[in-house]
Amino acid sequence: MSIEKALQQRSQGVCELCAATRDLGVFLVPPVEQEGADTSVLLCATCMEQVEDPSLMDVHHWRCLNDSMWSSVPAVQVMAWRMLMRLRGEGWPQGLLDMMYLDPETLIWAKATGEGEAESEQIRHVDSNGITLENGDTVTLIKDLNVKGGGFTAKRGTAVRGISLVPDNPEHIEGKVNGQQIVLITKFVKKSS
Repeated sequence: MSIEKALQQRSQGVCELCAATRDLGVFLVPPVEQEGADTSVLLCATCMEQVEDPSLMDVHHWRCLNDSMWSSVPAVQVMAWRMLMRLRGEGWPQGLLDMMYLDPETLIWAKATGEGEAESEQIRHVDSNGITLENGDTVTLIKDLNVKGGGFTAKRGTAVRGISLVPDNPEHIEGKVNGQQIVLITKFVKKSS
């Protein structure tokens, strides 16, 4: 059975967030390790558009979460929680969030995209000038660095392309220097424009 057919059957042919019956499609709830009905929800075009582009958010459309937040389906719970977190500044969503219960595993899934974190709680990797670094950025070394275990010194001015952020440590990034993958400390690099 296809994912869409399974979701149609599970939801009885309605959007799992707002109960609309038209223009329904499959939405994979990130982060997705394995595609399937358990990691997907059936959404109408309106919900899909606003989930994917927060700038199109119609606050009043999401009053439907008052019903969908009680779903027994973890993927639906995750999406309801994430949308309520996006809207919590409106006031009314906070009351729903206070009532909502997610088991620990589902809550970890819901928080996996950083949706529920305040900007100050999110791990930010910043260079020596305080500029936010992103995966794939190019940085330049601002001082000579002895590479432990590498047997060489990474020279000041060396460009490191396609960096990777170390997820649990805001002071570390990874990149290739002289063909070797190394960990760099963010205060010794500056982002290249």
